Amino acid sequence: MQIVHKTRTQLVVEAIREKILCGEIKAGEPLRQAALATELNVSRIPVREALMQLEAEGLVKFEAHKGATASEISSKQVCEVFELRALLEAELLRHSIERLTDDDFVEAENCLAKLEDAMAAGDAMSATGELNTLFHNKLYSRAERPQTSEIVASLNQSCSRYVRMHILLAGGIETAPHEHRELLDLAKARETHKACHALKKHILSAKDDIKALLMKMEKENH
Repeated sequence: MQIVHKTRTQLVVEAIREKILCGEIKAGEPLRQAALATELNVSRIPVREALMQLEAEGLVKFEAHKGATASEISSKQVCEVFELRALLEAELLRHSIERLTDDDFVEAENCLAKLEDAMAAGDAMSATGELNTLFHNKLYSRAERPQTSEIVASLNQSCSRYVRMHILLAGGIETAPHEHRELLDLAKARETHKACHALKKHILSAKDDIKALLMKMEKENH
């Protein structure tokens, strides 16, 4: 029963996520559990669990006296968050790259292989979530910049929905695997300047793709 229930909840998560990301559910729109349960032909329990998971992803927010609503998805926010990420993550990589060990590269390679498998399987949740974070964090792991790392972790949490949007809707599933592979190869070669440049390009290209998609969605919604 537990496996069936978990699968049902995940299906509900994916259905509501897609509605938010494609604009069918507008920012600020209330998410009525009873109505969603009826529409998706499930009980309220998986709907409630799905909304809590989507809150953790930043797509849903819970407010007192209002319940769950779809979060704002803003092209302006994308620019600021991704540009900060590009600066700070390149700084972490610059400080880390010369200290990375052979074991670190083996672990990064293993992370990347799992990431590529998830991408190939169309598993956007894994590809844009834990596996993506593990891969990048391994490359930054020797930076010895704890405050910068903490800020980057917060920024990554803030933009997780945009990263997922990039993979699902803005072509990232085609470009990200090659860009990750290039980044790892440059890090292995200790090409610090080129690796940092590739990382910045990777993050800022995603920003441009997502911004274009969001601006198109905003135009269609007005």
